[in-house]
Amino acid sequence: MEGTKVPRSIDPLWTVEDVSTYLGVPVATLYQWRYRRIGPRASRVGRHLRYDPADVRDWLDRKAA
Repeated sequence: MEGTKVPRSIDPLWTVEDVSTYLGVPVATLYQWRYRRIGPRASRVGRHLRYDPADVRDWLDRKAA
């Protein structure tokens, strides 16, 4: 199975609203962080932003350190 990528997580991707609730910040803050490239990594899926929960947790751990 060379060349086959193994998914990093099996968690469904989070919406902006999910991340907002998890971090306790407004949705507008997440969009501002994305614009300034200082928040957790997000990807566009069509017109929507989606977050890998593992990336959000890793970002939060790095911020707490």
